[in-house]
Amino acid sequence: MAENGASARRASGYAEGVPCWVDAQLSDVRAGERFYGELFGWAFTQGPGASRWARLDGEPVAALVPKTDGRMPTVWTVYFAARDAGALAGRIREAGGQVVTPPRPVDGLGTTALVADPQGAVFALWQPAPGADADGSASTASTAFTGFGRRHEPGAFAWAELYTRDTEAANAFYGGLFHDTLFGPGAAPDVGRAAVTDVFPAEMPPHFLVHFRVEDCEAALGTVARLGGRVRVPPFEASYGRVAVVSDDQGASFALLQR
Repeated sequence: MAENGASARRASGYAEGVPCWVDAQLSDVRAGERFYGELFGWAFTQGPGASRWARLDGEPVAALVPKTDGRMPTVWTVYFAARDAGALAGRIREAGGQVVTPPRPVDGLGTTALVADPQGAVFALWQPAPGADADGSASTASTAFTGFGRRHEPGAFAWAELYTRDTEAANAFYGGLFHDTLFGPGAAPDVGRAAVTDVFPAEMPPHFLVHFRVEDCEAALGTVARLGGRVRVPPFEASYGRVAVVSDDQGASFALLQR
């Protein structure tokens, strides 16, 4: 599941179906900077448009994006790497999913789309433009971007768990989309799935829960509370580590993962 050494911190590209980026849609991005900056030690730089890129030791780990409509959910979204975002979006639609936002270019960095699986769990696709490096620079004149510069370490993305009502249907859908990544030789997809009722109330809609790694789950929970966040699910043991589900001071839910 996790990588070691420099490969855990830096990746030059991601195979199709591997989680490669996360962002949070927030009403108050500056408040988000204060919350996550203190919780995870992130520093922030200007990203595409009005977004702010979170950096850990100078490398990109996430983005905070201002909501353009107050009716939009306050939520963390996981992005899966795509070779061709348009073609993959078409396959998602053919398999019974939805294309929420059709593929669109992002400031020369790549192409994104927002989609949902047949049960309604929303996720995004990311197709980097040619010549991308993991730190947001490029090996050519392009300013393409592949995704995380760091992961699998404290303060960075560590896991995405799909909470779904029908695990067998989810296996079939995602297995059909990303078979080699999920089931091929040496697969390390950084994503799992569980039934909604295992942890959440039965009325909870299917969704992906983004996990960030921490060194000490209990200490991180104390920081979340001090910063105005909430503990949604107290720490529990999962197959991939010790997990607690929390929300920030604006209501965006995510998980803390201690391995």
